[in-house]
Amino acid sequence: MFKTEFEFRLPCGYLDEEGELHRDGVMRRATAADEILPLRDPRVTKNQAYLAVILLSRVITRLGSVATVTPKVIENLFATDMAYLQDMYNRVNALDDQHDSVTCPHCQQMFRPEGRGSGESLATPSIN
Repeated sequence: MFKTEFEFRLPCGYLDEEGELHRDGVMRRATAADEILPLRDPRVTKNQAYLAVILLSRVITRLGSVATVTPKVIENLFATDMAYLQDMYNRVNALDDQHDSVTCPHCQQMFRPEGRGSGESLATPSIN
């Protein structure tokens, strides 16, 4: 069965305005719209790094008892948790092993394409 939602536990946790710590959440697989639509956001056009904030706010469907995961919530995560979620996003949206290879339409030869690694998205820039 194709899995579309993935549970996680943040290393540090999101500390809300009332001082409550939220660590457990759910992330869903991203759609094409999740990666494309944020590119139009003025915050992203001014600062490309903000793309990860908006993207994560779209794909995280639950974070503790937080009613809605907004970009503001993602902005207030500890850097450790932000890095954890970006890595998880890339793993969740990676190609399955059976789909890592492609077939050349001309010679029918199977090969693994070069370039970004499986699941590495322009929307989640590397933190290295």
